[in-house]
Amino acid sequence: MKRLITLAAVVLLTACGGPEKPVSAPASGAHGGHLSAPPAEPLRAGERFQSLSMPASYTPKAPNGGTDEYRCFLVDPKLTSEAYLTGSQFLPQNADIVHHAIFFRIAPGSADEARRLDAGTPGDGWTCFGDSGVEGDTWVASWAPGADETLLAPDLGYQMPPGSLIVMQIHYNLLATGGPAGGADRSSIRLRLNDTTSAMTPLQTSLLPAPIELPCTPAESGPLCDRAAAVADVGKRFGEEIGGQADRLLRLCAKGAPPAAGPTQHCDRPVPARSTVYAVAGHMHLLGRSIKIELNPGRAGAQTLLDVPRYNFDDQAIHPLAKPVVLQPGDTLRVTCTHDAALRGQLPQLKGTAPRYVVWGDGTSDEMCLGLVIMTPSA
Repeated sequence: MKRLITLAAVVLLTACGGPEKPVSAPASGAHGGHLSAPPAEPLRAGERFQSLSMPASYTPKAPNGGTDEYRCFLVDPKLTSEAYLTGSQFLPQNADIVHHAIFFRIAPGSADEARRLDAGTPGDGWTCFGDSGVEGDTWVASWAPGADETLLAPDLGYQMPPGSLIVMQIHYNLLATGGPAGGADRSSIRLRLNDTTSAMTPLQTSLLPAPIELPCTPAESGPLCDRAAAVADVGKRFGEEIGGQADRLLRLCAKGAPPAAGPTQHCDRPVPARSTVYAVAGHMHLLGRSIKIELNPGRAGAQTLLDVPRYNFDDQAIHPLAKPVVLQPGDTLRVTCTHDAALRGQLPQLKGTAPRYVVWGDGTSDEMCLGLVIMTPSA
């Protein structure tokens, strides 16, 4: 994601593990077609629902010879006074091709920039590998398979000043077609807004990325099993910004040490200011086996905030903590991911894809290791 490393360093903030014991391939299906809205939880005091959909149906087509398109669509909640976003429920209309979605708040001062970008791009929306492409955007919601509306305390929410816009970024996965159009989509989101703002505490989503340095299996061979060739291929499909993430992650997490190829990698990030964590989540792609977020690992009072030992791409729900955790300056947050290149030959979606040394990339056949920490500043 564009600017992801910078964002993680500003807001929040390579272990060599042996391979895990063999386990069966995780369930990573085709997402099951069209979905209907699950029943909403009752509104709480001061809340209202507002539904927003893409301006029109869109038929994705992956650019640059790839099999993925990230498309951004501008939607307007028409806020005339300040509100807080206290919950959201994304409704993927064509779930066969929707890989995940992220929603960015566009501040009123950047609204004209977003409108110009939209108007100046042919067709509906614009291509947006990484973030929204609008300066100063703020992550306020996300969806991946298995996720649903997750409600935290009613006095917690993301600030939405009057005049704010929302960019709906949708990752379309076209592996099944090899890149051509895979059907149309007109997804939507149901916002839960609280207009009674005097007693609200603002949330923020902080990002914890870690490297992926996953070599081909001993049974595989091919030109993309070379790391440099694989990194160049990511850059060709998604642009130089995304293509450079692998090396930026090494500088951030391994202090510039050479890549230590292996299935398990981690990244430690220092906590700069007192804050309180209310929920966590983890995101990987189809080769993911496990993901964990820890606080102060190896130190007295260490805690595990998220532990998913058997990662399932189709179950990426946000996990509220049983009790909020207070972070102090000098604390360390660590995200650790394990990936398995052998799944490339087992999962139907990846069979037939070229063997590759897997690094961070935006494609479904690439990988990510991303911890999400939903938090508030503490008094």
